[in-house]
Amino acid sequence: MEENKINYLSVDSRAKRYYSLYKKLLRYDMNLGKIYDLVALRIIVKTIEECYASLGVIHKMWQPIPGRIKDYIARPKPNGYRSLHTTVFALDNKIIEIQIRTEEMHQENEMGIAAHWAYEQIKDSSKKKNNWIGVKSKRELLWVEQLRNWQKQFTNQNDFLESIKVDFLKDRIFVLTPENDVIDLPIGSTPVDFAYKIHSQIGDACVGAKVNGKIIPLDYELKSGDMVEIVTQKGKKPSNDWLRFAKTLYAKKHIKSILKASDRNLVAKSTPKSLEFKIVNLDRPGFLKDVTEVFASSKINITYFSSETDHRSTFSSVIIKCPVMHQSKIEALIVKLKKVPSTKEVNYKFLR
Repeated sequence: MEENKINYLSVDSRAKRYYSLYKKLLRYDMNLGKIYDLVALRIIVKTIEECYASLGVIHKMWQPIPGRIKDYIARPKPNGYRSLHTTVFALDNKIIEIQIRTEEMHQENEMGIAAHWAYEQIKDSSKKKNNWIGVKSKRELLWVEQLRNWQKQFTNQNDFLESIKVDFLKDRIFVLTPENDVIDLPIGSTPVDFAYKIHSQIGDACVGAKVNGKIIPLDYELKSGDMVEIVTQKGKKPSNDWLRFAKTLYAKKHIKSILKASDRNLVAKSTPKSLEFKIVNLDRPGFLKDVTEVFASSKINITYFSSETDHRSTFSSVIIKCPVMHQSKIEALIVKLKKVPSTKEVNYKFLR
């Protein structure tokens, strides 16, 4: 790039993180051969013209993979993302992806439209631009990054907008942890909101709270300056009652998620796993064969079988277990079993 007089600002590299790789593999049927960005370079230049000039330099050095050149500058993504992407055979024929963009595109891609607005305000001032690139501007736009990460936690756009109104734009209170870390929350927040702000696992396991050293109820409204300590218990789950007084949508979202999972487990536990039939008959030769043939002719698989004859050798009882079936099929099976000669009794029950 220097030989071709291209003024690049930075060249960064990264290896794809495991979880990001896993999510991409899910989209490609777990075929690692279809993943081309295990290693990637990002080149930041000054102008759009230099983006395309850089692409030409790269393709002179390394052969591009057909179909892997993506021009998101000429045709940005629906979310506004702009960049040039190319995938090439680099040193030793190793495949890498290279992204090329301007400084403005990079900031906009990282922080969204607010970064684009801020960049427009300072692009003509070298002093302000240095602040933009430096640590100071990153602090000033930290709330933009926080907002962007926050949105990722919501699949429903209406929930996200409601969360903005409650969790982000309302008046705030500032409370302390026992380690004197400052936690900011919307006015009206409770120890449950505080616990979930610290960590979702702390919120899930919350059983009580202390404010300024005194035990308080979980629906207590916190005030600025309170020192809050959460009492947890391993294996504890949120209560449905928490939804009544939890203030932040972030806390409510986690509570609802755990409650739904618990409901699914209850349904799973209440669902019958199998059927058990008990057939009582006068003890006679061929009785067991007749009973099992009824199940076989009804195309019902027997998963367990036992028989027992009373001490007087008068009655024989058979226990048979089989998969759960529709009630109409159970009733039809009972009719057939009662037609077996000398049958005295047929009962069944669901096993859970």
